[in-house]
Amino acid sequence: MYETLELERRGAGAIIRLNRPEALNAWNHQLGIELLDAVRNVAGDDGVRAVCVTGSGRAFSSGADLRDLAARELTPEGHVDVHATLTTVYHPILTTLRRMPKPVVAALNGPAVGIACSLALCCDLLLCAESAYMLLAFVNIGLVPDGGALALISTRAGAGRATAMALLGERIPAPELLRAGLVDEVLPDGEFDDRMHARLDALAAGPTCSYAGSKRQINAWLYSGLDEQLELEATIQQQMAASADFREGVAAFLEKRTPKFSGA
Repeated sequence: MYETLELERRGAGAIIRLNRPEALNAWNHQLGIELLDAVRNVAGDDGVRAVCVTGSGRAFSSGADLRDLAARELTPEGHVDVHATLTTVYHPILTTLRRMPKPVVAALNGPAVGIACSLALCCDLLLCAESAYMLLAFVNIGLVPDGGALALISTRAGAGRATAMALLGERIPAPELLRAGLVDEVLPDGEFDDRMHARLDALAAGPTCSYAGSKRQINAWLYSGLDEQLELEATIQQQMAASADFREGVAAFLEKRTPKFSGA
């Protein structure tokens, strides 16, 4: 059914597997559209009682595919229209996962970078391979975190951790993710798939209504302002997409050199 991901049924569980391993599962336009369809599919399927999101190959996801920028719509001013992509594709994916009345597991089989951090953190439980890490790389190309990343990190690990990840753009390895509360369990790489399947099977056999009730409480207390935060991020990100620093950051990334930011 899909070109960039796999949707697997495992009894009453469903596994959504990002499947662009040659690009470390980077999000291009096609992956975003297909992921939104898959998430809505499992959310609306009463036969699915638990969901797992993971990646194929060596990565969970390396974030937005910068080589895909040429395929993006432009604003009237000629800048990449990140606001449209965020609000029509990325945000519905994240909010549907966050609010569906069934448990969602993020299984970080490898690095989770940029928007992939948000994809993982909007899930209910996070499993992490010992070789995996998180990285908010936006600052390295002159952008700001989006997809609710700072709100989600602040909720789990505090504003200090969110600020450091946003401003420094450094990798956070699995043991540190666990200490900070950003993931719930770190698993040996060689046992990861078996443990992921066992967790999904147990949740799929559990009290679905109880899980849904707990999610409603958590969402009401911690995420009642998520929609407004996402819109604010999209607005600020669009401003960043018009900056000289963003153009320099993308050029430096594609040319594999250190960017020279001007602050403009």
